[in-house]
Amino acid sequence: MPKTKAQKIEKVADLTLKLGKAKSVVFADYQGLTMNQLSDLRNKLRDAGAEFEVTKNTLLGITIENLKLKIENSQFLEGPTATLFSYEDEIAPIKILVKAFKDAQKGAVKLGLLDMNVLDAVTVTRLANLPTKLELQAKLVGSISSPLYGIVNVLQGNLRGLVCALNQYKMQREVTQ
Repeated sequence: MPKTKAQKIEKVADLTLKLGKAKSVVFADYQGLTMNQLSDLRNKLRDAGAEFEVTKNTLLGITIENLKLKIENSQFLEGPTATLFSYEDEIAPIKILVKAFKDAQKGAVKLGLLDMNVLDAVTVTRLANLPTKLELQAKLVGSISSPLYGIVNVLQGNLRGLVCALNQYKMQREVTQ
């Protein structure tokens, strides 16, 4: 059933709100994915603090125009388009989306927005290959704590050496007595 003009205006307002609130946005071609795959993908993305919805290209074009985003490649609005809105983490939902497309061997990233900067499909895919915030934080903590462990080990080495020397001295005294 076709949407009324009021419903379309409401949808454009909703898309504008979501685009403004999202930390990152990815426009994707979901063609070829089954309903079960789409449903599983939506559930995983929801758990990651994101939303994945099929959007009508004309309404998406109007929304982008209203936000005055400078997207030179208007070809991304051709064919079926689904939009990923990431509200919490910028990269984690993109990782989930790209992995789902790779596993299904269907679907493709068309374009992305990160802090309202336009990213091409290759850049979005590269972002998906980056480590997560948690992984980076763990590496940072490991890098910071590694020298401390080294210092502790060196200081304990001197104590171990002293204990070994005293033990050897004690053993020599026992043999001579």
